[in-house]
Amino acid sequence: MTESVFHEIGRDEWAALAAGMRAPLTPTEIAALRSAGDQLDLVELEDVYLPLSRLLSLYAAGAQRLYSDTRDFLDGAVSVPGETPFVIGVAGSVAVGKSTISRVLRELLSRWPGTPRVELVTTDGFLYPNAELERRGLMERKGFPESYDRRALIEFVSAIKAGEPEVRAPLYSHFGYDIVEGESVVVRRPDVLIVEGLNVLQPAPQGQALALSDLFDFTVYVDAATEDIEDWYVERFLRLQRGAFADPGSYFHRYSRLSPEEAVATARDIWRRINGRNLVENVLPTRDRATLVLRKGPNHVVERVLVRKI
Repeated sequence: MTESVFHEIGRDEWAALAAGMRAPLTPTEIAALRSAGDQLDLVELEDVYLPLSRLLSLYAAGAQRLYSDTRDFLDGAVSVPGETPFVIGVAGSVAVGKSTISRVLRELLSRWPGTPRVELVTTDGFLYPNAELERRGLMERKGFPESYDRRALIEFVSAIKAGEPEVRAPLYSHFGYDIVEGESVVVRRPDVLIVEGLNVLQPAPQGQALALSDLFDFTVYVDAATEDIEDWYVERFLRLQRGAFADPGSYFHRYSRLSPEEAVATARDIWRRINGRNLVENVLPTRDRATLVLRKGPNHVVERVLVRKI
């Protein structure tokens, strides 16, 4: 059996690494960060995310010291930006909770000394517009690696790493299920940049020298059993059917008229044809590339933490 590249730490042992620390967020603030279906509460925050934010702050401080020393060493030989952000990648399946985790990390890291400016960007904005996906025959593969403008995404993160004063990303609407024409997300010289998405840990495609993950300083993979994620996806679909899908302007309004049985069947069909397939073929194989893995149990809470061996 191949030896694991990770140290596996139980939840109690992991929580003990932040003993004595208290969450800087109130229950109301925590609730505002939580996506529907996630079980994030004060206990989860203190047990799981305070230790993680502390580890990230140590990595960020170490990276900044190394960068500063390298800049001093190269002084006079090359032009080096005055500062560069610490970039974190957060990967995982649809419905696994990576958006909630990314928002929590943004709030916690912004409260650590030295990293007051923390920005969060999702890779959804780098999906090709629906018209282009239709032209390429990729609408049924939306979310698969080939449905993203990978070059634009790498150029975006590279510009931020290079210290550009202002960098723009396309804006994506989940309500409209498409890129919003003429709108953008603006990032201005953050101390920390969090990039969240399905495929952020993908290796470079054949013939390309650089992968997005080459630009990350730390990466997190949010993991769970595939059957649990499928159940969470179905639960989320049913909540959206009763909520956002009911709006006539929603791209998925047609699903609002389904009976409960039809809605469950439709959600499982979409999962098995698209999201589950993407998970097994593309997302899950990148798990071992992560610096740290958060392993969730069936109740949607983190049970174990896997930290890459140094």
